[in-house]
Amino acid sequence: MNNIKVAPVKPIIKYEDLDKLDIRVGTILSVEDVEKSDKLVRLTVDFGDHQRKILVGMKKERENPKEIEGKQALFVVNLEPREMMGEKSEGMLFDIGYSDKIIPVLAMPEKPVPNGVRAG
Repeated sequence: MNNIKVAPVKPIIKYEDLDKLDIRVGTILSVEDVEKSDKLVRLTVDFGDHQRKILVGMKKERENPKEIEGKQALFVVNLEPREMMGEKSEGMLFDIGYSDKIIPVLAMPEKPVPNGVRAG
């Protein structure tokens, strides 16, 4: 493992603030290139009762972004939709490492669980 300088812990928040985040498990059905972008790929994610398109800046982070197809991961699903490169992203991949400038990895359940189940 690479040694990193551990970031300081962020300021204390109220327990109720954490409850505002809706983090759910979804299965990544497909990973498609966003042609106009040198960073973005488009994930189609199954959340059990619906699917969403979520744009993720992982094109430069992985040699083959399609390697995550079929994997379950955590997603923040109650963020306001965001337009990037003319496309709407309907959530955010909850990955590990990006903020600390290491190659991010998926935050994923240790074993399969139903799509749409909540974290927390």
